[in-house]
Amino acid sequence: MSNEIHKVGLSVKTSAPAVVLPSSHNHAEKPEKFNGIDFKRWQQKTLFYITTLNLAHILKADPLAPGDTTETVAASDAWNQSDFLCRNYNGLSDALYNVYSPIQTAKAL
Repeated sequence: MSNEIHKVGLSVKTSAPAVVLPSSHNHAEKPEKFNGIDFKRWQQKTLFYITTLNLAHILKADPLAPGDTTETVAASDAWNQSDFLCRNYNGLSDALYNVYSPIQTAKAL
């Protein structure tokens, strides 16, 4: 028995039932903002969230120095983008964000 999936005029036949998850289930739920209470729980939830976004490696890595080749420039740009995302997914309360936002890397944060 086959199922048909219709989307934007396309018809695809599959042998298994189609499972479509809502887009809200693509990543773990973002942790609440840290307000100074129960740091260890917030830290663990934030690490899990950053891991689901495939950004946890940034917490261990040092910044890449930009190089002369296209490959090293691209790698450095990718690292900088991942670090930027990681630093800004931190979930700090507004007061704590103002204190810690000057820190340059997610690893240092």
